[in-house]
Order: sequence, then structure tokens, then C-alpha cells
Amino acid sequence: MVALLTACIAFQLNASMLSPALVTMGEELNASQAAIGLSQTWFFTAAAVFSLFLPRLSDIIGRKKVLIAMMAMMGVGSIISAMAPDITWLFVGRIIQGISGPTVPLCLIMLRSAVRDPKKYGALMGLVTAVNGGIAGIDSFVGGYFAEHFGFRSIFWLMVVVAVIATVLIAFLAGESKPGEGTKMDWLGVFFIVIAVGALLTALNEATKLVGSFTPGPLLSALALALVSVLAFMAFWTVEKRSAHPMVEIVHLRQRSTWAPLLTTTLTMTGIFAVINGIVPAFVQGADPGFGIGATEMSLLILTPYALLGWVFGPITGRLAPVFGYTKMLRIGLLGSIGSLAIIGFLGLHSLPWMIAGTVLLGIMYAGTVNIMLNGLGVVLSPEGNPGFLPGMNAGAFNLGAGLSFLVLPAILVATAPLGGHGSYLTVVVVALVLSAAAFAASLLVPKPLDAEVGP
Repeated sequence: MVALLTACIAFQLNASMLSPALVTMGEELNASQAAIGLSQTWFFTAAAVFSLFLPRLSDIIGRKKVLIAMMAMMGVGSIISAMAPDITWLFVGRIIQGISGPTVPLCLIMLRSAVRDPKKYGALMGLVTAVNGGIAGIDSFVGGYFAEHFGFRSIFWLMVVVAVIATVLIAFLAGESKPGEGTKMDWLGVFFIVIAVGALLTALNEATKLVGSFTPGPLLSALALALVSVLAFMAFWTVEKRSAHPMVEIVHLRQRSTWAPLLTTTLTMTGIFAVINGIVPAFVQGADPGFGIGATEMSLLILTPYALLGWVFGPITGRLAPVFGYTKMLRIGLLGSIGSLAIIGFLGLHSLPWMIAGTVLLGIMYAGTVNIMLNGLGVVLSPEGNPGFLPGMNAGAFNLGAGLSFLVLPAILVATAPLGGHGSYLTVVVVALVLSAAAFAASLLVPKPLDAEVGP
């Protein structure tokens, strides 16, 4: 648990610690907030791509070995980002950091192989996964403090230190497991699915360039990349049907236990992630509109309570899931998240106390409930013969949704700028509400993981 928790903490620093530092990063690198936001998008894009196949590879060559390699590459990416002379090198560093994308699901798979009791696994799963919502608020506070006093580079150097510690702890404390030993890795299938997802995300990125000014170049690029994505997925489907050792069996892709949780995860992340990690922090720090407070104070008032409550409630909801049901807890959390977004949009944009109340509730309902259930379902619904398949795909869905969130919501903010400050921010939150409602509808299709539930 010490080794796995440290690995998850190391990954989470990459995802959340920069949130209060985005404004500072733009100033120090002489880059626009759109460009800085794009560096976040590329991190999550890389994380989505590597999440597609690394958990499956870990089943074959060893989970501990793959996790160590991921932590090492995270450290390399952090060093490059810390020394980046311009936005281009920041992009390179963030993409390399993205190799660590499937850290949380890989840790959960390793945990389940060691803990068979559903109730005990649920509680420990909640503890590990709660890190995914923020490290008890410490990460956002330290990120804001470091950005304000030492510059954004200091944050990346801290990431290097934690990545080294995680690598050492995993090497000495974690156990090895490779249930797929002897199976061949379907590299041709990996190639096509990586091309499909990468092209899709790049197409969406090109499409956002059309916001505010229509030019044929980005439109043609987006359409061409979308076509490449479709063709690559068709090729992937064909390869998987014919492969003796497919990365994903086609029969599993058709099952509701596969596509329903993946759809729910993608919609949830797209609707919520950029709101709490980008839109709200930027608004609170802004002067007009906004409340004009500094990065450190914003972290203490907004991000720290959100993450701290996620940390507190994660083990509780994880322990309750095997008893009351994973899907039931997921739907409760999604309804609560919708209510949280409504408070943020309709009350919080005009009142700092209401903004704090909305993010506090989001910490309980999303970080402490929805996030735990979605990660857990990826593990407990995975086919027995291919345990790394669904957690990997689900990690890809998490990172895909996060990347989409940082593409779609800021683009809407720019496109609706003529409405005025409050109007444009309200529009973004309303879109987030619609996406979260769609996620709730998708959650109704997720089947119960009967083998992981024990009843009251």
C-alpha cells in the first residue's frame, strides 16, 4: 500500500499540482493561456494513448516492472519540463510525463491480485483512488505556493523528487505479478488503436482553432484526422478478430460491461475535469470577472477543500460500494455532482462563499464518490481472462475525457466572450451540466459487478 500510494501520488502531482500555476506558467514562458492549456491537453492525450496498452503489457511482462518504468519516465519528463526554455520543450516534457497515464488502474490491478476480500479491497481501493482527486489538498496548496514564490519550475523539480521516491519504493516493496505470462503482445493491434485515439484527439484540437475565426486549414486538418481515426479503428477491429492473442477480444467490446462504463467515464471527465482544474481557479483569480485573489489563497479556499474531502470520503464510499452497490453509489455521486455544478454556475460566479460551497460539494460527490466508483468498476467489470483490458481502456477514457475537457470548455469560454465575463463562464458551466447529465444517463446502462458485491 505504501508503494502503490506513493506511485499514485507521484502521478497525481502531474495532473493537479499545476492547476493553480497555469497563469504563472504563461507569464514565465511568454505564452498564452490557450497554449498553456494545450500543454495540459497533450499530457492527457499521451496519458490516454499509453493507458490503452500498458496495463495489458503489464499482464504479460510484469506489472511491477511496467510501473517502475512508468515512474522513471515520469521523472525524465519532469526534468525536461523544469528546464524548458520555451513552450515547445514544455510540450515535450508533458508528453513524456503522460507515459505514466495508467498508474492508478495498474495500482488497482496489483492491489486486487493481493486482496481478495471484497470489503477490504473496496476500502483500500477507495484510499488509493482518492489520490486521483487530489492529495488531500496538499498538492494544490503547495502548487499555488511554489508558483507564487519560486516560479512554476520548482513544481516540476518537486515532481522529480517524488517520482524517484516512488520508483525506489515500488522496486523494494511491491510484489510482482504477470497472469498473462507466455502470451504474445498484439503490437499490430496496439499500433492501430493508438493511431485511432491519437488522430481523434488531434482532430478535436484542430477543430478548436475554428473558434472565433473560421479558416479552411484547421477544418480540412480536422476532417482528415477524423477520417484517419475511423480507418485506424476499422483496421484495429479487423486485426483483433484475426489475432491469436488479441489485445481486446471483439466479444468484450460489444458487451455493456465494457462500453457503458467507458462512455460514462469519458462524459463525466469531459464535463467536470476542466471546471475544477482550470475554469474555476482562473475565474477566482481573475479581477473582472472574478474575485481577484492570489494563487495560494485560491488553492486554500477552492482546491484544498475539494481534494481533502475527496481523500476523506474516498475510503468510505469505497467501503460502502461492495455493500450498497458500485453502480448505485456512482449514480448518487453523479447526481450530487450535477447539483454542485449548478451551485457553482448560478450562485458561485457572483459569490465567493457559494463558489466554495459548490466546490466542497463537488469534492464529496465527484472526487470522493464518482471518481472512486469509475476506477473501481474498470477493475471489477474486467474479463477474468484479460484483467488489464478494461482498466487500461478506462484509464484511457479518463485521460481522453480530461483532454477533451481542456479542449472543449476553454474553447466555449473563448467563443462566448461577447456575452461578457459572467455570461461566458455561466455558458461553460451549463455545458458542463449537460455533459454530466449525459454521464448520469450513460451510468444507467452500467451492469452491476455481482462478483465484487456482497450485499448488506
